[in-house]
Amino acid sequence: MPKNVTRDDQGDRGATGARGPLDPTGRKLDLAHWQARLDALRAEHHVPGASLALLVDGTVHELASGVLHRGTGVEVTTDSVFQMGSIAKVYTATLIMRLAESGELDLDAPVVDVLPEFSVADPEAARAITARRLLSHTSGLTCDFTYDSGRGDDCLAKYVEAAKDVALDCPPGTAISYSSVGYNVLGRIIEVVTGRTWDQALKDLLLTPLGLTHTVTLPEEALRFRAAMGHLGEPGRMPDPAPEWDMMPRSAGPYGRVIASAGDLARLARMHLAGGVAEDGTRVLSKETTALMRRRVVDCPDKWTVSSDGWGLGWTLYDWNGVPGYGHDGASIGQYGYLRVVPSAGVAVALLTNGGGAREVYAALYRELLAELAGVTMPEPFAPPARPPAVDFAPLVGTYRREGVVITVTERDGVGHALYEFVDGMKDFSEPLRIDLLPVTETVFAGTGVGAAFSEDYMPVVFSTLPDGTGCVYIGMRCGPKTA
Repeated sequence: MPKNVTRDDQGDRGATGARGPLDPTGRKLDLAHWQARLDALRAEHHVPGASLALLVDGTVHELASGVLHRGTGVEVTTDSVFQMGSIAKVYTATLIMRLAESGELDLDAPVVDVLPEFSVADPEAARAITARRLLSHTSGLTCDFTYDSGRGDDCLAKYVEAAKDVALDCPPGTAISYSSVGYNVLGRIIEVVTGRTWDQALKDLLLTPLGLTHTVTLPEEALRFRAAMGHLGEPGRMPDPAPEWDMMPRSAGPYGRVIASAGDLARLARMHLAGGVAEDGTRVLSKETTALMRRRVVDCPDKWTVSSDGWGLGWTLYDWNGVPGYGHDGASIGQYGYLRVVPSAGVAVALLTNGGGAREVYAALYRELLAELAGVTMPEPFAPPARPPAVDFAPLVGTYRREGVVITVTERDGVGHALYEFVDGMKDFSEPLRIDLLPVTETVFAGTGVGAAFSEDYMPVVFSTLPDGTGCVYIGMRCGPKTA
């Protein structure tokens, strides 16, 4: 079994005892118990490998389970690295806030003041898009614009140029719509302000000051470490290695490619919990800036896809029956990550996995961990009630569209259905998805027949209304306005 490792504020490492150490509050950390739970849940839900890091009052405890690659049988260890998908957005947001704090960037200035070449399909809307709105996913920029701009250092510049004609999901500042495009624009802003590539700025301004030695951004850098392979397969069975290790272009970095150990992810969270101070005392951000990042900017109509109650500047915000928290989820090809932070308890939990029923492992393990370590009661898995309410589907029927996706909502014999089709540049991404809509409330539905990293058994489908009265539907946190 891979060893358990504890690292304190000074970076010392050592094997933990069988029952685990005491944290500074006197709480007993039974690491043997959590190792056993990680092993059992991983096996039960057919996850090939996982790494877990627990941050409790400044000390990081690291556990590992399973294999990195079912084809090679190489074991997961606490220094193994995983692709973290959208958790990369937290790193990009932290960089942006560091530049804003130093006076090099105005969060409320139009993006075009920094990037004159920046534009969107609606030119008048471009000046309403600011870094603050990009950070909180309220810019209106869409999510699923895929464009391979090459491996050169100019990849982000080329991506921003290519995205200029992409339609907005909604007018800037009117609603939340999860946006990877927006985070790539933030990445390009970082490049222009610092005069460095996003990758280099991340190393110089964040990874090195924090001492994150097992965090990288490029595939060739990941080869220095024991790197996890993603796995894909049918639910309920142990998955097989994915056909490729990474399918994302280099330009995906600011929104989707930071590769790290679970321990390093927990150490990033530690800096935020410590008010911007690294383990060695280096100040990376001010206490005020870290607090600003987790201050609510916008509520989320869809409170289930990533368990979000709202959004701050880079952070997903949670409300666990009155206990506030923050964090982020991420996914790449067959790899899934989950970070949760409870500031009132000084606790952070980071879980990185490489396939299978990762969401089920997260849900069960975090429910137990956060209850014991932080007194948090997590919500039960999203599902329709035993007695679904009667719903009038007539106002919801119609066509909804955002960049790359058309959603057609119909009703037959009192039952709602959604056809989710990929179009335009996304048309070859997947076959159309046929979703039955089971009522949870009059506007919230549990979608069936959709397997996803962020939805245990059901996909949340949430209908809402934009400020101008236009109806919209949220699937996967993306806002699709009604067009017909």
